[in-house]
Amino acid sequence: QMSANDCQDPPQYWTIHGLWPDKGEECNRTWHFNVTEIKDFLSDMRHYWPDVLHSSLNRTQFWKHEWEKHGTCAATLQVLNSQKKYFGKALELYEHIDLNSCLLKAGIKPGSSYYQMTAIKEALTKFYGVTPKIQCLPPEEGEKAQTIGQIEFCFTKQLQLRNCTALKGESDSMQAAFKLGTEELSVCSDTLPTYYPSQVQ
Repeated sequence: QMSANDCQDPPQYWTIHGLWPDKGEECNRTWHFNVTEIKDFLSDMRHYWPDVLHSSLNRTQFWKHEWEKHGTCAATLQVLNSQKKYFGKALELYEHIDLNSCLLKAGIKPGSSYYQMTAIKEALTKFYGVTPKIQCLPPEEGEKAQTIGQIEFCFTKQLQLRNCTALKGESDSMQAAFKLGTEELSVCSDTLPTYYPSQVQ
């Protein structure tokens, strides 16, 4: 999809997708994104939360989308109740989790070999003390391996890490469907070999 989406130089490290409250989307349609509110950490935003799919002016389209869809809902918490707080706290949580170095320390490196999903899960759970939700692209036709696509960490309202288990009354299918381009990410299978790509093909 790179040519269709103007994807340029995708980073070779884990980046931020967003900070999402469990319930609600687009909670305040009148609260528009304003990039000047996050001017103090634009360089960190470009590095850790890049928009690789759109070459909009300053590449702010992704941040605008995340703020309008999720940030306006997250803002019910005092600690996230402005654009500066919302984006700043997401960057802080990203740096605190430090997923890139955690996986390296566990010997899980991008490349050509396949991993067992259970080994990746165990390494993350051991490191963080909680179970994240790992999402994959299913195998393409004729392939046997799934491709790791997204790792989701869950927090309490106090922004403490917690297990990402399905909430009562919430079906797995509701939890699992995130669209990334036109390909669908879903919770990884524990039994399929797992490919951790070193770069976007």
